[in-house]
Amino acid sequence: MPSRRNEIEMTEEELRVFLAEQMVMQCATVGPRGLPHMVPLWFVSETTPHPAQAAEPPASGLELVGWTYAKSQKARNLERDPRATVGLEAGVRYHELRGVMFECDVRLERDPARVEGYGLRLFDRYAEGGLTPEIRAMVAKQARKRIGLRFVPSRVVSWDHRKLGGAY
Repeated sequence: MPSRRNEIEMTEEELRVFLAEQMVMQCATVGPRGLPHMVPLWFVSETTPHPAQAAEPPASGLELVGWTYAKSQKARNLERDPRATVGLEAGVRYHELRGVMFECDVRLERDPARVEGYGLRLFDRYAEGGLTPEIRAMVAKQARKRIGLRFVPSRVVSWDHRKLGGAY
């Protein structure tokens, strides 16, 4: 029987819409004992331009941006091994399931001004009422204790079981 994998894969546009709908990703890094360390993380998806001569990366330059405390376990894990697997999913019943898994190289940002920019992008997405002066001040203060995380996918696997039309 032929694989139905291609039938359920999300298009780039479907993937972008899905990411806009989701608010929390699961981020798995390699822990100090070699086991996965998986935690929820806020994110913002971004499309970054890539040189025309370069091979087009998965999802045409789609990257995910987040931040974390510099002393967190995930930060220590990424300093040791800057790779992560990120997952997002929706649905409960089989015919509703949608999701994506990104295998990523992670770029760490330590410059406080740039880390602040990461925080502002996150709070612009998550804060009700937008970036108020109070939120901007809080982000600026926290940026000194945090690092920015840029998840650059090397592999993308997506699925949308709704495309099966109830036939499994």
